[in-house]
Amino acid sequence: MTIAKAAEFEVRLARTQADLHAAQRLRYDVFVTELGAGGPLVDHDNRREVDQYDDFVDHLLLIDRKTQQTVGVYRLIRRDMADRAGGFYSENEYDLTALKSSGREILELGRSCLHPSYRGGIAMHQLWAGLASYVAEHGIEILFGVASFHGTQAEALAQPLSLLHHSYLAPPDLRVTALPEACQEMNLIPADILNRRQAMVQMPSLIKAYLRLGGCVGEGAFIDHDFNTTDVLLMLDTARLSERQAKIYSGQQG
Repeated sequence: MTIAKAAEFEVRLARTQADLHAAQRLRYDVFVTELGAGGPLVDHDNRREVDQYDDFVDHLLLIDRKTQQTVGVYRLIRRDMADRAGGFYSENEYDLTALKSSGREILELGRSCLHPSYRGGIAMHQLWAGLASYVAEHGIEILFGVASFHGTQAEALAQPLSLLHHSYLAPPDLRVTALPEACQEMNLIPADILNRRQAMVQMPSLIKAYLRLGGCVGEGAFIDHDFNTTDVLLMLDTARLSERQAKIYSGQQG
């Protein structure tokens, strides 16, 4: 299914094993080569970042129409897919009881990445436009997924983690919590001495983008040593998007 076409890009779901392998190769380049991630199913010989969820889910691809290269991906897991896969990926890091029992239609976003040559331009907005179409088609109400800071030293991330805790915690009825085995407290600096500007400078672009759209986070960060990251659980309630925010999310303006 082709979701959107523009002058430079096509956005569609993976249709074939070749499509899936292209997504996994991009993930390998970004997560393994660039960021130092690992994992038991990573295929180093073929340079593919693989895990046990890939065969049960949808993979949204951003394709450069000139080169036919896959330059951006999102992995999408709806509730029925999670049931077949044995759960959501995020359940390896967070207790999702509050979210799963909300009675609302949910979609997990994961493995989001762009080829380095396509960052900082319109590529991410094109991928978001495709995601917005997918969300509308399936009646999704809440988007969620882990988003990552590079590195596992919490003290180096004290400013942004504290800002998320003080200003962006999810409401109690949706507040998922990090699993205790690798939970990192985010309340590391008191709110009255927090340097908000420094915190936002350290915040990854994807997290900042979802915060601007009204996103919120679960309680506690999760230290993922396999991926060399400190993760937070981001959530976005699509019903709370303003008209302007909805345009940004759907890729209609920068």
